[in-house]
Amino acid sequence: MKPKHLVIAIDGPAGAGKSTVAQIVAQRLGYTYIDTGAMYRAVAWESIHRGLSSCDSGGIASIAKNINLKLSYVNGMTNVTINGLDVTDAIRTPEVSKTVSSVAQIPALRQVMLKMQRDMASSGGVVMDGRDIGTHVLPGADIKVFLTASIKERAKRRWEELSDKGFDVDLSQLESEIASRDKQDCEREAAPLVKAPDAIPIDTTNLSIDEAVQQILCLCEEKMNVS
Repeated sequence: MKPKHLVIAIDGPAGAGKSTVAQIVAQRLGYTYIDTGAMYRAVAWESIHRGLSSCDSGGIASIAKNINLKLSYVNGMTNVTINGLDVTDAIRTPEVSKTVSSVAQIPALRQVMLKMQRDMASSGGVVMDGRDIGTHVLPGADIKVFLTASIKERAKRRWEELSDKGFDVDLSQLESEIASRDKQDCEREAAPLVKAPDAIPIDTTNLSIDEAVQQILCLCEEKMNVS
């Protein structure tokens, strides 16, 4: 197997650092980064924009089938557009964060996303992050990582992110919301959040971003050397 063909799956709960770590790993390796969370957030944002209830499974699945959703990478950041409209910042608002887990539970939507995500990874040389990548989307991934962190640390990171963007949020409320989202993600019927048996766990509570990245790059190097 050539190094450029590796498929890397990074899973974990909200706020564990998946997107940041996965993006840097992809940059270091020269791979394509696929942010599946941003894809679900984009659909959640569009459903809110259209006034749909998160219970309208048919309407939300139809959105995913018919919108032109694109991910691009500019200056090391993931940009998201829907039908040509840049929604990169809009999909990270507290309103979307509160809705996305419910939207992501819709089986019909997940089937649409599953095909899109597998097509994106079909040529290899990708780093994909999410909650069911190693268990469901890419069960044959060459490297599987499960990132975790304490709820308190994840809430703190989210609070800092939102505060930097000008949102007035309560830290204790964020802790409660993250715990609730963990419960929803772990208990949903469609592809729940769970560590794949062959995934390597990495707890980022006391790790810097670079330390987490280096651990994953070491796994990649080991894989390349034995392939």
